[in-house]
Amino acid sequence: MVQGRPDKILKILKEEFRTTRSTFLHSDPFETLIATIISQNTADKNTARAFENLSNQFKITPEVLAKVGIDQIERCLKVAGLYRNKARTIKEVSKKILEEYHGHLEPILSLPLDEARKRLLQLQGVGPKTADVLLLFCARQPIIPVDTHVNRVSKSLGLAPRDGDYEAVRTSLQSLYDPKDYLAVHVLLISHGRKYCKARTPLCNECPINAYCSFRHSRDKNE
Repeated sequence: MVQGRPDKILKILKEEFRTTRSTFLHSDPFETLIATIISQNTADKNTARAFENLSNQFKITPEVLAKVGIDQIERCLKVAGLYRNKARTIKEVSKKILEEYHGHLEPILSLPLDEARKRLLQLQGVGPKTADVLLLFCARQPIIPVDTHVNRVSKSLGLAPRDGDYEAVRTSLQSLYDPKDYLAVHVLLISHGRKYCKARTPLCNECPINAYCSFRHSRDKNE
């Protein structure tokens, strides 16, 4: 890793992108949880449409969604894909939060980071990324969620091991950046992945940080 490379990459991305918050996240932790569950393996546009469908039909609270029929939730989520699994997950996680935490996520999110993460991972349908999104955005905990964009971009830039799993990528990024920048790192890597470092058709020539990209360099050598 070239010394100073992570900071240079972050500086360029901050100049390129002005946004600092993901578009589908919400101020309410439970709404953020539901939106994140819906977003799994789903494009942002379809995530937003499905969440809007659901919120237009029902109040997004554990009390309401725990009682709603799965078929009703499914109809709202059809546009998002994997809607049957997601509807079942939403109903089950709503029940658990209602029964064990009186309908509120705050008792979990107010815990120390490691304990809060452990409790979140015990909830139905909550994997590492979903837990870390809640911790970063709703509890302001120092952690970097790794979605498909963050995973792809960080590996291309040499910020994480090429064969690293979720935890390897997360801990690598967190070791390179100051905790105060974790939110920016997460959002900016996503923004870069959407605009330039696309999975199928990366726009390498237009990329503002292509000088730091191992994928670009290896591709150029083979041409």
